[in-house]
Parts: sequence; structure tokens; C-alpha cells
Amino acid sequence: MSEDPTESATPRLTRARLVKLLSYYRPYLPLLLLDLACAVLVSVTALLLPLCANYVTRLLVATDDPSATLPAIYAVGGLMLALLVMQALATLFVDYQGHMMGAKMEAALRRELFAHCQKLSFGFYDRQRVGQLMSRITHDLFEVGELYHHGPEDLAIAILKFAGVTAILFVLDVPLALMILAIIPPASFFALHFNNRVNVAMLQVKERVAGVSERVEDSLAGIRVVQSFANEALENQRFDMANRRFLEGRRIGYRSEAYLWAGTTVLPQLVTVLVIVAGAVRVAQGALGIAELMTFLLCVAVLVDPVNRLANLARLWQSGFTGFVRVMEIFETQPEIEDRPGALSIGQARGALTFENVGFRYEEEGPHVLRNLSLAIRPGEFVALVGASGAGKSSLCSLIPRFYEVTEGCIRLDGSDIRDIRLDSLRRNIGIVQQDVYLFAGTVMENLRYGRPNATDAEVEAAARAANAHDFIVALPAGYASDIGQRGVKLSGGQKQRLTIARAILKDAPVLIFDEATSALDNESERAVQQALMALARTRTTLVIAHRLSTVRRADRILVLTEAGIVEEGSHDELIAADGTYARLYRAQASL
Repeated sequence: MSEDPTESATPRLTRARLVKLLSYYRPYLPLLLLDLACAVLVSVTALLLPLCANYVTRLLVATDDPSATLPAIYAVGGLMLALLVMQALATLFVDYQGHMMGAKMEAALRRELFAHCQKLSFGFYDRQRVGQLMSRITHDLFEVGELYHHGPEDLAIAILKFAGVTAILFVLDVPLALMILAIIPPASFFALHFNNRVNVAMLQVKERVAGVSERVEDSLAGIRVVQSFANEALENQRFDMANRRFLEGRRIGYRSEAYLWAGTTVLPQLVTVLVIVAGAVRVAQGALGIAELMTFLLCVAVLVDPVNRLANLARLWQSGFTGFVRVMEIFETQPEIEDRPGALSIGQARGALTFENVGFRYEEEGPHVLRNLSLAIRPGEFVALVGASGAGKSSLCSLIPRFYEVTEGCIRLDGSDIRDIRLDSLRRNIGIVQQDVYLFAGTVMENLRYGRPNATDAEVEAAARAANAHDFIVALPAGYASDIGQRGVKLSGGQKQRLTIARAILKDAPVLIFDEATSALDNESERAVQQALMALARTRTTLVIAHRLSTVRRADRILVLTEAGIVEEGSHDELIAADGTYARLYRAQASL
């Protein structure tokens, strides 16, 4: 079984993950090289400015007539202005084009992640929460995008500036340079220690902010249930609990970050104090000139930038890499149901279904939902499945399009094991109306065309008429162009159900599965849909699950499914005459 992506403990850097992280630079290598070239230009100009200042100071100190140095000073000033212009242009390129590069890479990663999520099986989503997944696709990937942009340039600028400043310091005065560099190892140890602590805290924060997103999504999506039970206080309490956990994670992270930033802020000041005191001593001893001391101070100011950039890079790595790890955990979750090697595409199926000793359970060590079930359904046959809740009717229907995989035995479509048929080809031949109605935000027409995007308006209307939906659709303010709201909130339960039926009819698949498809319909609408089903069933294999047995009276064959398997089968009249389980269920409903 796949590892639950929400169970991350600490982010692990593996070779595969690092290669994956870097692979997104490949399409943007020219832009990356230009970005790094501009970063080099920023670093070089920053290093040249103190040297220019040193040259001007040396000129002034070495002459008795300062006015004689004015032409050289103006020339150096012009050079320094030119360097500043170059630095500004390079910085502009880095900030704009570099950010756009990071945004494009973030978008590419988000697109790939979303596509991967589309492939994951129902079992994955049974174990996951939408809020957690949304947080990874949005918040975590934004942090990754920031790392993509700032990581290379900050690293390049920091290394070049640090190396350049170090070389200048050693040229100016070796003992003073050694004193400054002696501070670096303990400062690095300090930074690494608190970086690690912030790293762990950042992962906790990401998981807890995902918990907040999950709580918000769950509560607001179910706001009608919340308010109908007057449970606003309970939802506020649940949200406060998730919010407090997030706040506690922030507190731990900010405390470690405060130590980190305090250290990186004090370090430049400490170096400046050291240069002033030790440099003054060196000047007094005659080992160092005034121009060199001033250059030292300017170089210390330049040294602050690589220190800050390295600290920023550490922060970006903490947030970006932990986000990338969380995203990679989804990437590394393989679909439980995939095409077999050599799986074939099929055209229009005839619709013959055969179950051969099928067994199924949702968990590897869980109880069997179905066991040793064998069944044959002829092409075009209208078969109804009835039985008590929990008997496995919906599970049986979910196995046909391979939403879940059989544990034992096999299912065949037109004689071929469905595992030898490509998933997309198999599912194009199956139309499904599930008990849990789901409509997308948008218009009526957009939702109906989801069944067949290239359908004409006339075909959409015909499907709506077949599902007894046309009349209520044209009565809406904008007819088929009416917006139905998030999850069809502007429609009644029966209207939503009829739209899903019309969507399945429009798909025009040779196999139709209706899982409690008429459960939300009133009696008049149910009769109209039953007539449509009978018309459709003449040319399609139709499998209907229904608790309301009036829905299945006209089925060619009724199967009674219990925990023991199929215990009865036959037409309505035959099963009533047999006076068995079906007859008892029918009489119990008729008496209500």
C-alpha cells in the first residue's frame, strides 16, 4: 500500500528528489544562464566600487595638491556611476526575468502535479482530504517557485561576493583578514543549527496550514448542514483548534528564526566593530594605511550582502524544499490501478459483462465485500441489483470501470479481461450516474457537455429531454446558459440528479450504470426517467441499483445480492411468485 503523503515526518533529500527538483530548469537553461550572468555582473560591480573608493582615497592621501587629482576623481566617479547603472540593469533583469522563470517553473510543476492527481485511483482519495491536497498544489508550490527563482542567483551572488571580498581583504592586510574570517566557522555552525530547527518547524507549519485549509473547505462546503443544525459554535471550535495548532507551529518556527536572524544581524556589526578597533591599531602601528582601513570598512559593508543572501537562501531552502518534499510525496504515490503492459484500446463495445469468481475488499487485510461472485449479463440486457445496504451493490458496479481493482477473479467485457483494456477506452464505453451527485461550477450546458464535449446543442437538448430535465432547464433565468453555482447549489436535489442522468445519456456509452440514480426524484419525475431508461435499455447494457423496488419492476432480470452473494435472480413476477428475499423486500416497501 502506498505511503500516506500526509504522514510526513521530516523532509528527506534523496538523489531522485534532487534530480527532479533540478529537472525543471532544463527548458529555461538559456534564461537561467542569463540570470546567473547578471548575478555575476551584480557581484563584480559591487566589488569594484570599494576598489574605486580605495583608489580615490590613495590619490588624496598621496598628494600635497588635492586639486590636481580632480580629473582623475571625476573619471573614477564616472566609472562608478557606469558601474551603478550596470548593476541596476542587471538587478532589474534578475528581479523580473528571474521571477518569471521561477513562476513558469512553478506553473509547470503545478500542471504536472495536477495531471498526476488525475491519474490516482479512488483508493488514494478515500484516504486523503481535499484541503491537504489543495494546500500542496497552491501554497507549497508557491514556495517552490520562490526557491527556483532566488536559489541560483542568491547562491551565485553570495559566493562571488564572499570570495571577492575575502581576496581583497587578504591583499589589503592578512592579519586583519584572518581575524574577520575566524568569526565565520562559529557563525556558520550557529546558522546551520537553527536552520535545521526552522526546517523542521516549517514542515509542521505546512501540514498545519493544510489542516486549516481542510477545516475551512469542509465547513464552508457544508454550510447548509452547519446552519440547519445551528452548529456554528461547534464549527468555530473546530476551526479554533486547527488554527491554534497552526499558531503553535508558527511560534516554534518564529522562535528558531528569531535566533537565526539575530545571529545574522549581529555578525556584520561585530565584524564592523572588529575592523574599526583592530584596523585603528594596525594604522597606529604603521602596518595599515587610512585608504586601506576605509576600503576594509567598505568591504565589510559588501560582506553583509552575501551573509544576508545566504541567510535568505537558507530560509528559501527551508520553505521551498519542505514544500517540494510534500509535493514529491504525491508524485511518488503511484496509481493503484494502471494499464497493464500491452493493454489495448477497443472501439464501441457490444456490452456483454461477465463476472468470474470475483472477490473484492477495500483494504488488503480488510473484510471481503464480495466473494466468489459469478454473473453473466448479455449485451443490451436490463439488469437490476437489489438488496440491503452494505451488500456490495455499489462496490460491484465500481469494479466494472475499474475504479477499484478486483481482489480475486476477473471481470470481462465482450470476453476480454477489463485489465487488458486501456482505462480510457474502457471508461469511454461506460456511462455512470452515481448516488452521490456532483456537478461542476458553471452553466447547465457546460455540465451536460461534460458527458461529450463535442456534442451539438440539439444532442444536448435531446439528452435533457430523455432525462426529463428540459422543462425545468428552459424555466431557469438563462435556460441552458444558467449558472448553477458551486456543486449545483442553485438547483434542487431532483434537478441535480436529472442533470447527471442527462450527462450520462449524452455520453452514449454501450454500458450504463445507474447507482440509485432516481433516489432524489419525485414520483412523477421518477416515472418519466424510468420510461427514458426503458427506451435506452433496448440498445444498451443497463445495470441499475435501486432501493426503491418500483424502479426495477420492468427490468429483464433482477438480482438479489446479500452478503452471501446472489441469492435470487429472475423477473419481478418470477421473484414475487418465488416468495423469497425479494418478495419480502417488496412487501415491506409496499406497506410503507
